[in-house]
Amino acid sequence: MPQPLASTASSTPTDALRVLAPGAVPLSAAARAYNLQLARIDKLKSQLSQMDALAGAHRHALTIQVFPLAQRRQTLVKELALWLDQHLADDTTLSVGQRQFGAQVLCSLAKDLVAQGHADMAAVHDRHSPRTLAQLEREHAQAMKAQLETLLGEPLLPDQPDADLHDVMHAARARMKQSAEEEDAKAAKRQAKRDAKSKAKQASKPPNEAQLLQASLQGDADTSLRTLYRQLASALHPDRESDPDARLHKTALMSEANAAYARKDYVTLVDIQQRAALASPADVAKMPDDKLQALTLLLKAQVAELERQRAHTQQGLLHEFDVPPGLGLNANTLKTLLNEQEDGLQEAVDALLSELELVKQEAGLKRWLNHQRKLSQRGLRRVSDHTLM
Repeated sequence: MPQPLASTASSTPTDALRVLAPGAVPLSAAARAYNLQLARIDKLKSQLSQMDALAGAHRHALTIQVFPLAQRRQTLVKELALWLDQHLADDTTLSVGQRQFGAQVLCSLAKDLVAQGHADMAAVHDRHSPRTLAQLEREHAQAMKAQLETLLGEPLLPDQPDADLHDVMHAARARMKQSAEEEDAKAAKRQAKRDAKSKAKQASKPPNEAQLLQASLQGDADTSLRTLYRQLASALHPDRESDPDARLHKTALMSEANAAYARKDYVTLVDIQQRAALASPADVAKMPDDKLQALTLLLKAQVAELERQRAHTQQGLLHEFDVPPGLGLNANTLKTLLNEQEDGLQEAVDALLSELELVKQEAGLKRWLNHQRKLSQRGLRRVSDHTLM
């Protein structure tokens, strides 16, 4: 039997679509199943919205609290590198060992700075290295090329013996993508054969009652979605509107309807219908149970797509914010990570300020180089081991 829907305004788009029991009459099973999918859609959309808000807030906090410290640290590293460049050339009191170790530290700092966009530091690197940065990059590219050729089992860029790392990696990715597409095509072909065999087998015997019902409901669902979209397209066609403001409004609604229909988003299409004053919640109250069952199929498909979107979004944010495995994406986790980043960078900035003060003192450069060498020998981090942001 038909079940009426709520007609009061609500904070969620699906509230106006929910089936409510008329008086003491309980909801039918079809109505309960329909409402359940609406509730799941609301929950998933809310979770996506919360993730979006959480990500935006964290990006803002990074911009305010972390990025300035990272930039300050990079500036201090460059100042230290330039000071080393000058004094390794001018300080005649340094021993051969100190000068060699200092050059190693300086080259490491300069290389990192070049990678961060300080192209002028390439010349600094090359003054203190037996091999230029360009030569090192070519060697790295050739080594990577050899590894990838072994992995792929075929030559990469045979006509470009001096290809740089960017070209090598681009060619490797293109070849891997091609291989994946070829494997997917083979798998799809095998699956098509299996499907054809299965369909032939199914066609040889008559469908059972459940299969007939499912096919009928799916057909009704597709018809309902198509009919709703065509009604909206007819009513909202911008070319049929003479008023400029109304035409803009209808254009926006029609664009939204096109996107919703493409992803089979029944909820959004009905919401557009009601926002455009083309229908009211009472219209949906006339739906019988078989209609609700058909629409439930559409809602289930939408739930599945939202679940995939939620998983994809969450995984992307976990990667973007470097959340360690096992930790969830929530405000407490991101706040802890933010504080750790901020504290670590502040510690690095303070250390660099102290080191700069030391190397600028008389005989301070020697003490600093000796200390850095001891740290290196003991396997501890020295200034050139820090990754620049």
